[in-house]
Amino acid sequence: GNIYNPQKGDRRFSNPQWDENILFNYIKQSYLLTADWVAKTIDDNDTMDTETKQKVSFYSKQFVDAISPTNFALTNPDVIEETIRTNGDNLVQGLKNLLNDLEKSPQGKFKPSMTDYEAFEVGKNIATTEGSVVYENNMFQLIQYTPKTKDVAKTPLLICPPWINKFYILDMQPKNSFVKYAVEEAGQTTFLISWKNPDASYRNVNWEDYMQDGLLEAFDKVLDITGEEQLNAIGYCIAGTLLTSTLAYMKAKGDNRIKSATYFTSLSDFSEAGELKMFTDENTIQLIESKMAETGYMDGSDMAGIFSALRANDLIWSFVVNNYLMGKQPFPFDLLYWNDDPTRLPEAMHSFYLRNMYLENNLVKKGGITLKGEKIDITKIDTPMYYITAKEDHIAPWKGCFKHLHMMPKADVKFILASSGHIAGIVNPPAKKKGGFSIAPVNGQADCNKWLETAESFEGSWWTNWNEWINAQSEGKVPARKIGAKAKYKAIEAAPGRYVVEA
Repeated sequence: GNIYNPQKGDRRFSNPQWDENILFNYIKQSYLLTADWVAKTIDDNDTMDTETKQKVSFYSKQFVDAISPTNFALTNPDVIEETIRTNGDNLVQGLKNLLNDLEKSPQGKFKPSMTDYEAFEVGKNIATTEGSVVYENNMFQLIQYTPKTKDVAKTPLLICPPWINKFYILDMQPKNSFVKYAVEEAGQTTFLISWKNPDASYRNVNWEDYMQDGLLEAFDKVLDITGEEQLNAIGYCIAGTLLTSTLAYMKAKGDNRIKSATYFTSLSDFSEAGELKMFTDENTIQLIESKMAETGYMDGSDMAGIFSALRANDLIWSFVVNNYLMGKQPFPFDLLYWNDDPTRLPEAMHSFYLRNMYLENNLVKKGGITLKGEKIDITKIDTPMYYITAKEDHIAPWKGCFKHLHMMPKADVKFILASSGHIAGIVNPPAKKKGGFSIAPVNGQADCNKWLETAESFEGSWWTNWNEWINAQSEGKVPARKIGAKAKYKAIEAAPGRYVVEA
């Protein structure tokens, strides 16, 4: 029998030979024993502070993942079986795949192919929800989606996606598109911000520019187009952090145009900011800043590399084995296509974000951040909120997302803990009948575990629950709004627009 078994979700040792063949079983257990010993030795070390421990743990795990017996042809039964079956053709094809990836990878940034890139095209089979770009500036294009219901919610909906990746994570394919769901099932007049992919000329664009020329500008346009006085906003990840900053700024200005705010896996208190926290100490930030000083931006591939390293077995080594040892082509997977289509981040904005959020946690300090001359205070925010987090999220851990909510006693906050991670916890359409979620109001509760005790649990997707909630935030229904009804907001081009496909 096995003394050591792989952790839940570790798919590396699924071949029956790992259990049935005494040699492979010995190799597997020796490896798992060593991996466990390394992790425990670091964990039990009392001389290191938490931050150092996290770093040592991360880098040692990179090494331990790399030396897994599954990553070598002679100690992987799948590869041995495939080599016998194909007379070694898999290794020849694997070498061709490796050369192909070497040619495609930028200098000094080798990465294995994660998916069949020919299988997807933005606007053809992903990001296909019907709509038009109705406004654009140097920061974003505003997409208005074509209504599919006779009547729509009176209060319009604006989706603010993160600018660390492309927006189509929320509009992948018709079967898993949140945008399509908002239009067709929730009956919303749906708008979305498609951010510009910045180049070196954007180096001085800052956090407050994303607020002023991004969110606030989009708010103006959505309300002008619909003739309404208020809108419902959604902020995902970093765009949720910006939405909180903007709500606090608007509060200081006496601006109440946001009727409700929905958050997808978004931090405002960065004291428990997950695994990314170890890349945001003073030394690492200085290193990132000196690199950005040369180019004017943080390259998206650097960011993608960090995310891949956090899940190396799934996002690096599984492809090394599949592509180069098994000699196979990667499987077409929309999520990994999106994952491999990152954006650049302007130097000034990214430096501000790393220092003020991750390093100094200024957003939760009264007057800790000044935007457009206003010292902001998030405790003043009184907007109703629907706050979605995910149990296995390592980028915005749910307990970290919960931390600041009790600081806003005037806001009516519904908190949702969904199953899965940062992406799969959000992109979980009802038709899949997968996962589940817990939900309860925050009611000033500061302890997330006590909140969890009061939460009601449900099977399936939170989308249907949000649908009820968002429609309750609207003042009834109006006939569906036609795109271009106002002369100055005629369609510029069809969705998904130019900005999202710019390299």
